[in-house]
Amino acid sequence: MAGVAVVLDHTTAGALYDPKDPFNEAVAAFYVQACGGLGDLYAPVLSLTAGDAERPGLLGYIKGLRFIRIEAFDTDAAVTATELLRFGHSWAAVHAIHAACPSPAHRAGRYLLTLTPKAYAGTGVHPDQ
Repeated sequence: MAGVAVVLDHTTAGALYDPKDPFNEAVAAFYVQACGGLGDLYAPVLSLTAGDAERPGLLGYIKGLRFIRIEAFDTDAAVTATELLRFGHSWAAVHAIHAACPSPAHRAGRYLLTLTPKAYAGTGVHPDQ
């Protein structure tokens, strides 16, 4: 049985980063599951960059966590981001949306973990909160 693939957006990465955040323990539970081999966590670098602007140190912290895979912002992600930005989605959300959508590596897509599900309305991804 394959583990669950989960994309952290800037809000959930921020909750994991800040031990005083009210959602820290909930997001940390996903990290514990990944540590145990029960799932995979991904963090889109553009989302982390936007999050780092609000919470300095976020990107470096998440990068240092062994069981979170940083998603590169490649050309395919840039094409998706450009389209989504034209429709009014934020810089913080566009890479997370791309990462959660179906791809050759993740044919069914990945779950998107967010604290702001309304930011992903109309994108085709189904955020979990």
